[in-house]
Amino acid sequence: MSGGCPANVMIVAQAGRLEFEAIIFAASLRHAAPGWKGRLIVAEPLPEAAWEGHDIAIAPETREVLIGLGAELLPFTSRHFGAAYPYGNKIEALLALPAGEPFIFFDTDTLITGPLDQVAFDFNRPSASMRREGTWPEPPLYGPGYGGIWKSLYDRFGLDFPSSLDLAQPDEHWERYLYFNAGWFFGADPVEFGRRFLDWALEVKSAPHVELACQSLDPWLDQIILPLVIHSFGGGRPGPELAGLDGAITCHYRKLPLLYARDNEQVLETLETAVAPNRIKRRLREWEPAKKLIYQTKGRDKIRPLFSDKPLPTREKAIRQVLRKNGWWLE
Repeated sequence: MSGGCPANVMIVAQAGRLEFEAIIFAASLRHAAPGWKGRLIVAEPLPEAAWEGHDIAIAPETREVLIGLGAELLPFTSRHFGAAYPYGNKIEALLALPAGEPFIFFDTDTLITGPLDQVAFDFNRPSASMRREGTWPEPPLYGPGYGGIWKSLYDRFGLDFPSSLDLAQPDEHWERYLYFNAGWFFGADPVEFGRRFLDWALEVKSAPHVELACQSLDPWLDQIILPLVIHSFGGGRPGPELAGLDGAITCHYRKLPLLYARDNEQVLETLETAVAPNRIKRRLREWEPAKKLIYQTKGRDKIRPLFSDKPLPTREKAIRQVLRKNGWWLE
């Protein structure tokens, strides 16, 4: 790992699904990456400011399990997004991390499946997940196209657009343009990174320019701004040294039913072994998806057979439809 100092790993959790996913994340980190020496910080939004009036406090029982797994709970105040745009938690939580210390953010619905400490992060060249589909933008019939929309954003913030392009992809193909999933990303300084992320997201949200007139910013705002921020800090697409992320070392499963539908046996074994200890099991059984799919083995017995005799659909939407049709879309 670049720099010789373990980074701070951050996830965000609050009451409900995220607190249970946080237990799974922490348990899998301890199980699959025992050599990881960095801090695991669970950022928790406070029920104030943009989250005022919402019951979002992590339950004491969850807190106890997380602390037992070596996690540190870090409260922060969401002043700008909150309930109106929960994806903004990841942006505002960065500002609460220790300044000047390298960080790795993961979405809470991520499983660590291998030695995270062996990934060759270069924190001076930030990057993010390429496990994404062409979800944004949706160019209107009469333009502007992908290039015009993305160039307008780079121009707005004084960034060099041509150097962001993947010239191996044809013009107006969505993969030519720098676009990430915000399921993981990393950088050298969370406060500097987070401040730029926040400022640019708020600017675009409050005053979208003409090229964005036909574009939806919700829920895509974080994924629109993230590539701009990464590019501005000298980063870009992940190289081969990061192949373990979204590979053999991490799995962004999104929802437990999806994990059982599409991920391989090693991922399943990692999940089930990591959450087997009684202190974890007692709490996770309070969450219906974990109770049914993991501990009652319905994930293996009911979901796996739905997809075992045919090629897996290439788009996640199709997988979700099969799960819903069969009554296994649990959240």
